[in-house]
Amino acid sequence: MPRYEFRCRACGDTFEVSRPMSEASTPAACPQGHGDTVKLLSTVAVARGGATAQPAQPQAGGCCGGACGC
Repeated sequence: MPRYEFRCRACGDTFEVSRPMSEASTPAACPQGHGDTVKLLSTVAVARGGATAQPAQPQAGGCCGGACGC
């Protein structure tokens, strides 16, 4: 079940709520009892296919790969 992060405008507390996606925009009460809360935007990193990016390997030599002796 997805977790959504909220912040209380009254006390500044940040808290998480687990709920179905269909209830993502439903307001959540602060654990301290305050009702004035705002849902925070979360960023998610997703890796696809399990492959990792490999850095490009520099070529040996100068501007043309060493053929001109530069």
